[in-house]
Amino acid sequence: MTRRSIETESFAHQNPIPVATRIGPLLTSGIIPALNPGTRDLPESLEEQVSNLFIHIGNALSGAGAGWEHVAKITFFANDPEARAKINPSWLEKFPDSDSRPSRHTQITPDRGRPRISCDFVAYIED
Repeated sequence: MTRRSIETESFAHQNPIPVATRIGPLLTSGIIPALNPGTRDLPESLEEQVSNLFIHIGNALSGAGAGWEHVAKITFFANDPEARAKINPSWLEKFPDSDSRPSRHTQITPDRGRPRISCDFVAYIED
């Protein structure tokens, strides 16, 4: 199987690593930042940061030839226990069927600082 690096226009890592990597049906991301798309700017509100994460995940999925239905797990890294409640609206929008949702974990680390939230994900894409 050939490994393929996935890049997006909404953000790029500053180090020489791709946004995500696809090997066969497996797609894994690096850390997804909450930056405003196309910039290195970070919005103040947690709601805006969560919205940006879902934009970046969607762009990475699209770049790999996948969609939201291929997501197996998303892990969120946050500094505020309120993050879980802020994630839920976008989560329910992307995954409305309670019988077909990916796994999710939210790791809260209070002394984390900014950004207030980031994530990574795993997807499985059947060709």
